[in-house]
Amino acid sequence: MSNPRLTALDATHRSLGATMTDFAGWDMPLRYGSERDEHNAVRTRAGLFDLSHMGEITVTGPDAVKALDYALVGNMSTIGVGRARYTMICQEDGGIVDDLIVYRLGEDEYMVVANAGNAQIVLDAITERAAAFDAVVRDDRDAYALLAIQGPESPGILKSLTDADLDGLKYYAGLPGTVAGVPALIARTGYTGEDGFELFVAPADAEQLWRALTDAGKDAGLVPCGLSCRDTLRLEAGMPLYGHELTTALTPFDAGLGRVVKFEKEGDFVGRKALEAAAERAAAKAPRKLVGLIAEGRRVPRAGFSVVTGGEVVGEVTSGAPSPTLGKPIAMAYVDAAHAAPGTSGVGVDIRGTHEPYEVVALPFYKRQK
Repeated sequence: MSNPRLTALDATHRSLGATMTDFAGWDMPLRYGSERDEHNAVRTRAGLFDLSHMGEITVTGPDAVKALDYALVGNMSTIGVGRARYTMICQEDGGIVDDLIVYRLGEDEYMVVANAGNAQIVLDAITERAAAFDAVVRDDRDAYALLAIQGPESPGILKSLTDADLDGLKYYAGLPGTVAGVPALIARTGYTGEDGFELFVAPADAEQLWRALTDAGKDAGLVPCGLSCRDTLRLEAGMPLYGHELTTALTPFDAGLGRVVKFEKEGDFVGRKALEAAAERAAAKAPRKLVGLIAEGRRVPRAGFSVVTGGEVVGEVTSGAPSPTLGKPIAMAYVDAAHAAPGTSGVGVDIRGTHEPYEVVALPFYKRQK
């Protein structure tokens, strides 16, 4: 087995005493101390993440937008310059290859950000699908380090280091700027359910920026955060994780995310026919729905555990963890439509042979106060 890849901040993580883990072929910080403390810092103050394992793919040229409209299920032509959009790339049979964020950096320049574990697959698929268009697909995974500062104090911390117009920066928008003397693409995006920013910078500038953000955030209670609390934060916010809520076995309509598929856009796109059929099936009767489950007891459900009622299996847990914000174990699960309504009684999770009672709730579990 090859050695895991290291981010530009590897030495920084080790100097902070991080517990490291192999994640999608990268050596990444799992936690620095208490994952509960890191989670709560993001909810109440601010947290700093290294997300340099994510995969950046740049698409340029006169037909860049046409190539992406064909390759992806969303409508890329309606993204304004400086804005971003959540979308997906699907197989011909409609199965989800990955969920993505696409940033429009210029008139004919787009940056696609893929999940770490799928970056090569997505790069290969977009390259193949763009071949018939006047567009260039570039692997920019080594061109960027990615830092995220998330939490209610993050705008104030970042403002102290940049003269970029953060107040005017909307959610799912990005602008070029300088942060602590470092050129960056500043994006108001994140995966925590909180306000925050993702900063795309050259790998050589990552340490300088991490130090500057750490120093600027000291008085505001900023702490470094690992992948473990990133998972509990996104779970509370009801955000799907590829390999859990999203897989090639599911279409966006199965995942309750059919809204990302834009049939009204011009021309064909990969998976259109299969997705039209999936949309019709979902409209007739969704076989299963993605719901939230809140434990009545203390036992934590994990991915793959069965959701049961009256001795029958009616669903499957996709993600589960203790929720620091709610103080109880929570889970996301695909559940038969008949048992998916919030408040449905008699639903449990089979945890090692015991049917633990759970309350069915609508997602997300947590929504920040605007």
